[in-house]
Amino acid sequence: MKSNGRLKNKVAIITGAASGIGKATAALFADEGARLVLGDVNENGLKEVADPISEGGAAVVFQKTDVADEDDIKALIQLALDTYSRIDILCNNAGITGDIAGLAQQDNHVWHKVYDVNVLGAVLAVKHVAQHMQARKSGVIVNTSSVAGIRAGAGGNAYSASKAALINFTQTAACDLGADNIRVNSVCPGLIETGMTKPVFDYARESGKAHKLGSRCELRRYGKPEEIASAILFLASDESSYITGQALAVDGGNTASLNLPGMKF
Repeated sequence: MKSNGRLKNKVAIITGAASGIGKATAALFADEGARLVLGDVNENGLKEVADPISEGGAAVVFQKTDVADEDDIKALIQLALDTYSRIDILCNNAGITGDIAGLAQQDNHVWHKVYDVNVLGAVLAVKHVAQHMQARKSGVIVNTSSVAGIRAGAGGNAYSASKAALINFTQTAACDLGADNIRVNSVCPGLIETGMTKPVFDYARESGKAHKLGSRCELRRYGKPEEIASAILFLASDESSYITGQALAVDGGNTASLNLPGMKF
């Protein structure tokens, strides 16, 4: 993709930046001129993402961050302020899947952990970033939700419920912060090949079912992290200046129809 400097000199915090969608978003934001602050629980992964970005001439700092830990979130935000003096963009991308156990076998601890990371992590980040954006009357927040938050069948119970909660939080936060010229949106990826979905892809390939990956999507394929990063870039840029409180599905058409096995002819 040709760089157009759409985020020139903007300061962007990206959580879950060590792999997958977060990694692709960091690289794309750097290409578009952003100055980056990256967080993830995987510190070695962060370094592997940050090094080529820095070598390419972009400004980037990173810090090990557990988004479910409020002190970690505050420290990441302080790193951004200490380094760049402001925050223009927050991308809440960190997330975990939990499990796919049957309803009767589900563990309360799994639900708590999934909600702590997928929902509370975003809430804490918005809580502590918003005050700085409000002082400047400007800011953009993009939350990474999922098609699992829109339609059942795209994830386990805890994961799907957490992503639905994140979409709702996106809407309520957009209402709370709109008067301060802060836009809040979410992107809802479909099936994307990332570290988080690796077990799904590994199982399909090992069992000779690789051809079925993405078969329920209208485009008949799964997506790439870079395709989600492009959507996040759009929502983070001035190109979406009149969009807030929305959940953008980037899913190859998966949520556009009841495309179930045997229904297409």
